[in-house]
Amino acid sequence: MKHILCIIICIMWIIQPAFAQDQTTFKLIPLGVKGGLDETNLSAYLVAPKHSDAYVCLDAGTINAGIEKSIENKLFNISSTEVLQNHIKGYLISHAHLDHVSGLIINSPADASKTVYATKSCMTMMQNHYFNGETWANFGDEGPGYQIKRYHFQTLKLNQETPLTNTEMMVTAYPLSHVNPFESTAFLIRYNSDYILYLGDTGPDPIEKSNNLKLLWTTIAPLIKSKQLRAILIEVSFPNEQADTALFGHLTPNWFYKEMQVLQSLTGADALQGFKTIITHLKPPVKNMVKIKTELEAQNNLGLDLIFPEQGVKLEF
Repeated sequence: MKHILCIIICIMWIIQPAFAQDQTTFKLIPLGVKGGLDETNLSAYLVAPKHSDAYVCLDAGTINAGIEKSIENKLFNISSTEVLQNHIKGYLISHAHLDHVSGLIINSPADASKTVYATKSCMTMMQNHYFNGETWANFGDEGPGYQIKRYHFQTLKLNQETPLTNTEMMVTAYPLSHVNPFESTAFLIRYNSDYILYLGDTGPDPIEKSNNLKLLWTTIAPLIKSKQLRAILIEVSFPNEQADTALFGHLTPNWFYKEMQVLQSLTGADALQGFKTIITHLKPPVKNMVKIKTELEAQNNLGLDLIFPEQGVKLEF
């Protein structure tokens, strides 16, 4: 009997790492997934450790409509006001285009005290053009006009890890180019030793005449190889027929895979097999969104696990 027990313990010890890799770390609730036209479904993603209801919102194009859809899908059994005020602990804004911030602005009168995180250029634009006491009341604690001080405006330093207040997570911001020299941001979220990466709008390095994506891939490649990076959220806005001169700082399936090949050159040939890749910011009309999905799936020679998020449908990684 002792011999059998010893064998069982040895087997469990051997297979434990495999089980550990299958365990999920993060949960993600898309409040909005599209890249335009539909104001009820624009870029915004709640992320939290799997066991927690203390979320941070990655961009904030749509908030209330996404919460309502999540309640309809039974992801929350409380009111939309309670979700907004009590479960969203802060906002990470990648850039200040309206399809990424309009939900934050419109819902601010009903929101509770929390932190808005952004890089310096993004924060300056939001303060000068939105929360300025003229275009909209200044719900922050910095900037022009009367400061209501509901939001704490926290400027993120690039490449420096920062705690996300009232959550168990940390964030590091990295620069992206979105019609050079206009800036966007990638957010690397950490909980314990696991990560999830969210990219705001970005064009490919060759078109943007930038090396921001190459530097980002170099940073995350070791995390992919060690299986600490659980997923990437990355935009693909247009089908392949979109001319390079009309990308406006976005990716097509062709450019997406060119960038993934750069990443693969850093991770090794097999590291991206089955890697969870959430495709965001598909731009209507519907026929274009269908083309994007079809082209991405047809060109997937890297073996990526392509995921197309739906509003109010929870994902776990």
